[in-house]
Amino acid sequence: MTINEAQDEVIEEFSDFTDWMDKYQLLIDLGGELQPLDDKYKTEANLIDGCQSRVWLQADYRDGRIWLTAESDALIVKGIIALLIRVLSGHTPQEIIDADLYFIDRIGLKEHLSPTRSNGLLAMIKQIRMYAVAFNIKADK
Repeated sequence: MTINEAQDEVIEEFSDFTDWMDKYQLLIDLGGELQPLDDKYKTEANLIDGCQSRVWLQADYRDGRIWLTAESDALIVKGIIALLIRVLSGHTPQEIIDADLYFIDRIGLKEHLSPTRSNGLLAMIKQIRMYAVAFNIKADK
Protein backbone atom coordinates (compact mmCIF):
# COMPACT_ATOMS: atom_id res chain seq x y z
CA MET A 1 0.00 0.00 0.00
CA THR A 2 1.34 3.43 -0.91
CA ILE A 3 1.56 6.30 1.55
CA ASN A 4 -1.32 8.07 -0.19
CA GLU A 5 -3.47 4.92 -0.11
CA ALA A 6 -2.81 4.63 3.63
CA GLN A 7 -3.70 8.31 4.09
CA ASP A 8 -6.93 7.87 2.12
CA GLU A 9 -7.80 4.88 4.33
CA VAL A 10 -7.29 7.02 7.47
CA ILE A 11 -9.42 9.84 6.00
CA GLU A 12 -12.17 7.33 5.20
CA GLU A 13 -12.04 5.90 8.73
CA PHE A 14 -12.29 9.35 10.34
CA SER A 15 -15.06 10.47 7.97
CA ASP A 16 -17.39 7.98 9.67
CA PHE A 17 -17.51 10.41 12.62
CA THR A 18 -18.72 14.01 12.69
CA ASP A 19 -18.30 14.65 16.40
CA TRP A 20 -14.74 15.35 17.52
CA MET A 21 -15.27 13.47 20.78
CA ASP A 22 -15.80 10.34 18.66
CA LYS A 23 -12.68 11.13 16.64
CA TYR A 24 -10.67 11.53 19.85
CA GLN A 25 -12.00 8.15 20.96
CA LEU A 26 -10.88 6.64 17.63
CA LEU A 27 -7.41 8.13 18.21
CA ILE A 28 -7.31 6.62 21.70
CA ASP A 29 -8.42 3.25 20.31
CA LEU A 30 -5.73 3.37 17.61
CA GLY A 31 -3.13 4.15 20.26
CA GLY A 32 -4.39 1.20 22.28
CA GLU A 33 -3.72 -1.08 19.30
CA LEU A 34 -0.10 0.06 19.07
CA GLN A 35 2.34 -2.69 19.93
CA PRO A 36 4.25 -1.86 23.13
CA LEU A 37 7.74 -0.56 22.48
CA ASP A 38 10.52 -2.77 23.78
CA ASP A 39 11.99 -1.25 26.94
CA LYS A 40 15.46 -1.24 25.38
CA TYR A 41 14.23 1.48 22.98
CA LYS A 42 12.85 3.73 25.73
CA THR A 43 16.01 5.79 25.87
CA GLU A 44 16.78 9.50 25.95
CA ALA A 45 18.06 9.21 22.37
CA ASN A 46 14.65 7.98 21.20
CA LEU A 47 12.61 10.64 23.02
CA ILE A 48 11.14 13.18 20.62
CA ASP A 49 12.08 16.77 21.39
CA GLY A 50 9.21 19.20 21.29
CA CYS A 51 6.52 16.90 22.65
CA GLN A 52 4.86 17.81 25.92
CA SER A 53 4.21 14.10 26.50
CA ARG A 54 6.93 11.52 26.45
CA VAL A 55 7.13 9.91 23.01
CA TRP A 56 9.77 7.36 22.11
CA LEU A 57 10.31 6.62 18.43
CA GLN A 58 12.45 3.80 17.11
CA ALA A 59 13.29 3.57 13.39
CA ASP A 60 14.86 0.48 11.88
CA TYR A 61 16.12 0.18 8.32
CA ARG A 62 15.64 -3.22 6.70
CA ASP A 63 15.47 -4.23 3.06
CA GLY A 64 15.52 -0.62 1.89
CA ARG A 65 12.54 0.36 4.02
CA ILE A 66 12.04 2.15 7.33
CA TRP A 67 10.08 0.36 10.04
CA LEU A 68 8.79 2.54 12.85
CA THR A 69 7.78 1.61 16.38
CA ALA A 70 6.81 4.04 19.10
CA GLU A 71 5.14 4.56 22.42
CA SER A 72 3.80 7.47 24.40
CA ASP A 73 2.59 7.97 27.94
CA ALA A 74 -0.39 10.04 26.71
CA LEU A 75 -3.42 8.34 25.13
CA ILE A 76 -4.19 10.82 22.35
CA VAL A 77 -0.51 11.28 21.50
CA LYS A 78 -0.16 7.51 21.30
CA GLY A 79 -3.02 7.55 18.78
CA ILE A 80 -1.34 10.28 16.75
CA ILE A 81 1.96 8.39 16.54
CA ALA A 82 -0.01 5.22 15.68
CA LEU A 83 -1.50 7.08 12.70
CA LEU A 84 1.93 8.27 11.55
CA ILE A 85 3.30 4.73 11.84
CA ARG A 86 0.34 3.34 9.91
CA VAL A 87 0.89 5.83 7.08
CA LEU A 88 4.72 5.93 6.94
CA SER A 89 6.18 2.68 8.30
CA GLY A 90 7.35 0.16 5.73
CA HIS A 91 8.21 2.72 3.08
CA THR A 92 11.51 3.76 1.56
CA PRO A 93 13.35 6.78 2.95
CA GLN A 94 12.70 8.72 -0.26
CA GLU A 95 8.96 7.99 -0.17
CA ILE A 96 8.82 9.31 3.40
CA ILE A 97 10.85 12.41 2.52
CA ASP A 98 8.61 13.14 -0.48
CA ALA A 99 5.30 12.39 1.28
CA ASP A 100 2.69 15.14 1.47
CA LEU A 101 0.91 14.26 4.70
CA TYR A 102 -2.44 15.68 3.65
CA PHE A 103 -4.45 13.36 5.92
CA ILE A 104 -3.62 15.54 8.96
CA ASP A 105 -5.55 18.51 7.56
CA ARG A 106 -8.27 16.42 5.91
CA ILE A 107 -9.31 14.69 9.13
CA GLY A 108 -9.13 18.03 10.96
CA LEU A 109 -6.46 16.83 13.35
CA LYS A 110 -4.32 19.95 13.38
CA GLU A 111 -7.22 22.30 14.11
CA HIS A 112 -8.52 20.12 16.97
CA LEU A 113 -5.22 19.73 18.81
CA SER A 114 -3.99 22.03 21.52
CA PRO A 115 -1.00 24.18 20.47
CA THR A 116 1.36 21.97 22.49
CA ARG A 117 -0.01 18.77 20.91
CA SER A 118 0.16 20.38 17.49
CA ASN A 119 3.83 21.21 18.12
CA GLY A 120 4.33 17.62 19.23
CA LEU A 121 2.78 16.32 16.01
CA LEU A 122 5.16 18.49 13.97
CA ALA A 123 8.09 17.26 16.09
CA MET A 124 7.11 13.62 15.42
CA ILE A 125 6.91 14.23 11.67
CA LYS A 126 10.23 16.09 11.72
CA GLN A 127 11.91 13.22 13.59
CA ILE A 128 10.54 10.60 11.17
CA ARG A 129 11.76 12.67 8.22
CA MET A 130 15.18 13.10 9.86
CA TYR A 131 15.45 9.31 10.16
CA ALA A 132 14.47 9.02 6.49
CA VAL A 133 17.15 11.52 5.43
CA ALA A 134 19.78 9.73 7.53
CA PHE A 135 18.86 6.29 6.14
CA ASN A 136 18.77 7.73 2.61
CA ILE A 137 22.31 9.08 2.98
CA LYS A 138 23.48 5.80 4.50
CA ALA A 139 21.92 3.81 1.63
CA ASP A 140 23.73 5.93 -0.97
CA LYS A 141 27.15 5.05 0.47
